[in-house]
Amino acid sequence: MTRCGYIALLGAPNAGKSTLLNRLVGSKLAIVSPKVQTTRARLLGIVARGEAQLVFIDTPGIFAPKRRLERAMVNAAWEGAKEADIDVVLVDSSLGLDADTRRILDGLKAAGKRAVLALNQIDKVKREALLPLSAAISRDYAFERVFMISGLSGDGVEDFLAYLAGAVPEGPWLFPADEMTDAPLRLLAAEITREQIFLQLHQELPYASTVETEAWEEFADGSVKISQLIHVARDSQKPIVLGKGGSRIKSIGAAARAELEKLLGRRVHLFLQVKVSADWTEDKERYEAMRLDYEGP
Repeated sequence: MTRCGYIALLGAPNAGKSTLLNRLVGSKLAIVSPKVQTTRARLLGIVARGEAQLVFIDTPGIFAPKRRLERAMVNAAWEGAKEADIDVVLVDSSLGLDADTRRILDGLKAAGKRAVLALNQIDKVKREALLPLSAAISRDYAFERVFMISGLSGDGVEDFLAYLAGAVPEGPWLFPADEMTDAPLRLLAAEITREQIFLQLHQELPYASTVETEAWEEFADGSVKISQLIHVARDSQKPIVLGKGGSRIKSIGAAARAELEKLLGRRVHLFLQVKVSADWTEDKERYEAMRLDYEGP
């Protein structure tokens, strides 16, 4: 009998959800940076484990949102939790039970959802601290199971996968066996470039920017031409992305192109332009491209 189910990865910003998703899938799907709120769009990662197909939902971090974009991100996370067969609460072991994690547990309790606790990033703390931390968090929620894992090193991930493969419902697989995600390539390409903006521009810009894949052209030799727009909110931010003599945008493009060639397995011609879009965070089309609900709750 085959099994298949949706599993939402929930957590505070920077709990390590995207790093774990990439480890589970065995390929880089979700972008990762040390900054909070890197993940904006909800992303599916599909894993075959024996007779089970596990459909992981990588969600944006859950926190107290203020602006429209933040509200849309948090709403996407809760929608993922709502549709999942199993919710996994990821907790950064070095941070423990913070206010955002309490917010997640309160929301799951109110919804009456079954959940699994995954203490992540266990390589950051002493082993003897993990059991007391697990006990403290479990006092607030009756978890079905508790796992101690590291999405970065892979410690504990095999046991975690084995449990989930037996816990998802019986039923047919929902995706082809060789499919890793439902995300369009245009979205993945835009996310890869946005990752480089986060990594290379540090605190100078990232949250005021987004990336749009404007054109995608396939060639007979198997290569692909990808044209993207980097949207920034103010005129003063454009030269930050361009850098002196165009040096920064060349560096962003070179790093993004290398990642895209790994993902696509072929040569990529990447062309980047910067556009000042003062109200891009209020642009419904940008939300649709990120697969976020513009109207929100």
